Amino acid sequence: MRVLGIETSCDETGVAIYEARRGLLAHRLYSQARQHAEFGGVVPELASRDHLRRLAALTDGALSDAGLRKPDLNGIACTAGPGLIGALLSGLVFAHGLARALGVPIIGVHHMEAHLLAPLLEGDSPDFPYLALLVSGGHSLLVDVSGYGEYRMLGESLDDAAGEAFDKGAKLLGLSYPGGPEIAKLAEHGEAGRFRLPTPMSGRRELNFSFSGLKTALLYKIRDLEAEGPLDDHDRASLALALETAIVESLLDRATRALEKTGHDRLVVAGGVGANRRLRQQLKARCDAEGVRVYYPRPEYCTDNGAMIALTGCLRLAGGAQPAAVPEPRPRWNLSEVTPFSAE
Repeated sequence: MRVLGIETSCDETGVAIYEARRGLLAHRLYSQARQHAEFGGVVPELASRDHLRRLAALTDGALSDAGLRKPDLNGIACTAGPGLIGALLSGLVFAHGLARALGVPIIGVHHMEAHLLAPLLEGDSPDFPYLALLVSGGHSLLVDVSGYGEYRMLGESLDDAAGEAFDKGAKLLGLSYPGGPEIAKLAEHGEAGRFRLPTPMSGRRELNFSFSGLKTALLYKIRDLEAEGPLDDHDRASLALALETAIVESLLDRATRALEKTGHDRLVVAGGVGANRRLRQQLKARCDAEGVRVYYPRPEYCTDNGAMIALTGCLRLAGGAQPAAVPEPRPRWNLSEVTPFSAE
């Protein structure tokens, strides 16, 4: 079975081909980050239009990379949600048209389930059950994973997610979009301990996330410093380090408590924020000390991509999932609502 995967949930257009026997055959990605940087964030209408401009060429390129033709495909998988409604529609319209033309099934994929299963792309995945920490741009989730499609939500964002905290913090510091990589790069030159920002939700028994107050704390800290004079490069780098440290410490605290609650000794970390070097280092140190093994997809599969969509679609179609005539775009979609399936 060969499945074409299409990802258009936000501002990255991803196309990939996954085969059940040989694995990932091709993977192409176009990022609109530079286009949206001048606005300080994603402009939904621009994102939707650009997806439509890129999809045909990216699909042809992926097929060429894999040495295949369109009739060699056995199915189409496309992100159906959650995400920006216009961006989702762009991918679904293209995917539906291609599936109709080829006479193959189309299946709508949950974006966060695809992130959760992305470690399978590395050929080294944990046995069930395990804990998943999913931290992408607009989502911060802790999920108890019992099997394929069997997900119990333990914690989620009450307001801003970790990725949004990075983006908003970067904007306050005059950095470009997307904020996560910019904050991490600037933080390397910061002075540890010079500034301290509160660790969101630290010590709370519940496992939810909240980062809106962290943004406010950073704003007030910047205002206090600017009252004494303009920020210099050392100030900005140290503030970036304080922000990154607070976000990482919060994620560590939530994940550690979830591991204690579930008793799991396996942890999957995925999503764009999962590529953060400081988070990976500190999670590894803490989990090594507790005898917990951590699984990551490589950084290019942490951010939004078509490979994880193709993989998830292939697993679901091979497992007997019923394809939809026309998958419905779902801007909001709770991960616990997906249906279980067998990968046999």
